[in-house]
Amino acid sequence: MRKEFIYILLLAASAFGDVAAQSGPKREFRGAWLPTVTGNYMGMSENEMKSVLLQELNALENIGINAILFQIRPEADALYKSDFEPWSRFITGSQGKNPGWDPTAFMVEECHKRGIEFHAWINPYRVKTNNGNSLSSNHIYYNHPEWFMEYGGQTFFNPALQESRDFICFVIRDILSKYDVDAIHMDDYFYPYPKDNEEIDDDFYFKVYGKGYRNKDDWRRNNVNMLIEQIHKTIKEEKPYVQLGISPFGIYRNKSSWPKGSDTNGLQNYDDLYADVLLWADKGWVDYLIPQIYWEIGHRAADYDRLVDWWADNVNEDCALYIGQDVVRTVNARDLNYPKNQLDAKILKQRARHEIDGFCFWPGRELIDNKGNYTTDLVNRYFKNPALSPVIDRFASHKPGAVRKMKAVWTIDGYVLFWTAPKVKSELEKPVKYCVYRFGSKEKVNLEDSSKLIKITTAPYISLPYDNGKKRYKYVVTSVDRFNNESKAKTKKVKL
Repeated sequence: MRKEFIYILLLAASAFGDVAAQSGPKREFRGAWLPTVTGNYMGMSENEMKSVLLQELNALENIGINAILFQIRPEADALYKSDFEPWSRFITGSQGKNPGWDPTAFMVEECHKRGIEFHAWINPYRVKTNNGNSLSSNHIYYNHPEWFMEYGGQTFFNPALQESRDFICFVIRDILSKYDVDAIHMDDYFYPYPKDNEEIDDDFYFKVYGKGYRNKDDWRRNNVNMLIEQIHKTIKEEKPYVQLGISPFGIYRNKSSWPKGSDTNGLQNYDDLYADVLLWADKGWVDYLIPQIYWEIGHRAADYDRLVDWWADNVNEDCALYIGQDVVRTVNARDLNYPKNQLDAKILKQRARHEIDGFCFWPGRELIDNKGNYTTDLVNRYFKNPALSPVIDRFASHKPGAVRKMKAVWTIDGYVLFWTAPKVKSELEKPVKYCVYRFGSKEKVNLEDSSKLIKITTAPYISLPYDNGKKRYKYVVTSVDRFNNESKAKTKKVKL
């Protein structure tokens, strides 16, 4: 009955609410993960990798993506110029080999040119995805082997040690000091995923550091809690305007483990990875969460519908909530009550919950490949208009100045609307992009009408679609600061 009702809503949206469905909310996080640990760029020359990255960015921009989560530290290594860790093998194929250029600097610049946020994705503890891999001779592992642990054929920083936490925060401080990133992002890898019949060898550390804890589980969770709190403090000290975001595994706890848990049956953040993500949100240590709800609607062990509702009901309202969606699994999921696949149902489900502020797609390259026409449907139905990212609550008090000196001018390139940036007193007050709206001459200006938002641009001008000079319009421009706060509107009447 529930599925039939949702299907009726889908038909109603298509028949009667198509404009609203297609334009979508004015503010919506539309992120895409670009992993490097998958080896997609390994062995490419500088020109080859830049060419591929530009193709990916251009495609994602055209789709409507407004945030890129780019993996810059997959194995305690660096896809950037680091003073403390070796160059990543996922560039050249050999850890420590200098590629001769800086992929992170390139990506930050190219994202910001397009008005896209750059989220620097790091893996905090992981050192080797496979212990058969060799480390560069200058890796911190050789200076301090006592900081590390092995489990499941992999190597990790030991979460029990303050030295591990200090070094990870040292790395983050280095990133923040060098790059104009919008966020530090981490995914679901905290304590390692459990392996059958293998225990984490940390008895000695529990005896030394676990005083006051009745069991290892609570102690391990506190080890991770201390890391997240310390990272939060590090970011606030270095660049307080940078966000901290976490993308946890899709199940916090099962109801069988905790009465308030989700009606699911799978691995758990709290119990198996020792990641108490709800606590981090409650404490204000993280700015956003993107639970990886990669399953389909109707999945027996982890139903998408139920998990979306659970996260929406349980995440602190001061922490932004986005949903991580697996492109291929959504395309491949079939149900007689849904047209083609589960894209429509998932989008409508998420947008029906006001607690949810957007999406993140895994992986971004599947969007570009348009698997199963997923991207075509997404763009034609739900991303027809651009969207601003949400304002994180702790940044909402900022307000940029309005644009100045708007004028429409004929140029050799056609009819162009120009404006001037507002005067500012500090670097943080500078606008990083502009929103351009278009209204009919007699329409009331309503900046919350997302269907009127025609362009988000970093340039202080926009080309006008001149026809015969007989149609009257009102063009409205606002400035947007790096916190995604929007200024007051400035209006220019034109004839097109």
